[in-house]
Amino acid sequence: MQGILYEEPSIWLFLLITVIMGGWAAWMTGRAIAMTWRPFWVLIAYLFILGAAVRFIHFALFGGTLLSFHYYAIDTIVLLVIGALGFQYRRARMMTTQYRWLYERTGLFSWREKASATKG
Repeated sequence: MQGILYEEPSIWLFLLITVIMGGWAAWMTGRAIAMTWRPFWVLIAYLFILGAAVRFIHFALFGGTLLSFHYYAIDTIVLLVIGALGFQYRRARMMTTQYRWLYERTGLFSWREKASATKG
């Protein structure tokens, strides 16, 4: 996997910088976008910027390649997945707490309309 997913000599650096630190920032970004009722595409724009910041940390601290589309794409894809999960989790929670008479949770990331809301 070294050379395909990450360029550092150890996978632990990739996990620390991209998955843990960058993933936490992506989760919080997704959460913030959902809490302000902004559309999903705004999250994507912010996570592309965050992907560049994560790539810079790899470059500045561990001697990674700064201008590598391959590694930027991998970092950004990981951040997009985690950020989308954070967005959807918060949006599902908001829909079912703020509109509890209309919606009920069906899982961590989903909700549905209550049966009593359709009868009217």
